[in-house]
Amino acid sequence: MKSLNEDLKTGQLKQVYLLFGEEGYLKRQYRDRLTRALLPEGDTMNYACYEGKGTEIREVIDLAETMPFFAERRLIVFENTGFFKSGGNDLADYIKEMPESACFLFVENEVDKRSRLYKTVKAKGRAVELGFQDEGTLKRWVAGIVRNENRQAGEQTIAYFLNKTGTDMENITKELEKLFCYTLGRDTITKEDVDAVCVTQISNHIFDMVDAVAQKKQRRALELYYDLLALKEPPMRILFLMIRQYRILLQVKGLLKSGYGRKEIASKAGLHPFVAGKYMDQAKHFPTKELRAILEEGAVLEQSVKTGKLTDHLAVELFLVKYSS
Repeated sequence: MKSLNEDLKTGQLKQVYLLFGEEGYLKRQYRDRLTRALLPEGDTMNYACYEGKGTEIREVIDLAETMPFFAERRLIVFENTGFFKSGGNDLADYIKEMPESACFLFVENEVDKRSRLYKTVKAKGRAVELGFQDEGTLKRWVAGIVRNENRQAGEQTIAYFLNKTGTDMENITKELEKLFCYTLGRDTITKEDVDAVCVTQISNHIFDMVDAVAQKKQRRALELYYDLLALKEPPMRILFLMIRQYRILLQVKGLLKSGYGRKEIASKAGLHPFVAGKYMDQAKHFPTKELRAILEEGAVLEQSVKTGKLTDHLAVELFLVKYSS
């Protein structure tokens, strides 16, 4: 991101940019910033956007060859076209000789770094990976937003806020807006403010339930379950999410035994690094044998509900009671 920020700061922009990675919020932010930097505001005549895997390369090339309308540049934006996985060779050949008046901006979820198009974009312009941000970066980012609003929030409050809202940057910004409105007229944001207005993500709620089960806090586990029911969450969805969490815990436990660190575990398990750390801590409370038994029990209960032997509400309650006793 450092090189990308430098381009935006100095105005020395490349002809071709690729933004890719898991963090959708950052991709959208930089897509919009680059668009504003490359084209005058409101210039719709020289802007085009192609989205999805049905994009015709010939059509794109014809447009790129057209001189911009009373402007220096024509910007063409591509979103999730899949060209960096397959079918992008013709576009790679064209980029090597594209006119100076044309600019390409690719925004992709997945890329193959071995592809000819990726190598061409990297050589001709800039390829920037915008992945999940680690815990420290998220804390600094939130602290910066709070300061910009002339508010204060302690480090513990910020950590509490992130534990409640999750690590999705889009969701974090929305929850911060609610906090700022709620605390209007006050300088300091507290944990009580976070509890008053911020919505606990269901994934965090499920995590707390599993935590309560691990610590044999049966009453707490059931309270969290009833809270989710009050929020209109279907019992079988709750059971599905719990089983999913136990499956991840089993995977994380195996990776821990193999000697992997948090970064590698996050990558292999498809988790945010911040979340991976929480799973690593939680996995220590469960023997591998118990995790396998829990997964088998979940499958049995699901079958019992489908065949009418148990109601969905009772199935989840039995599951929680059995493993939190």
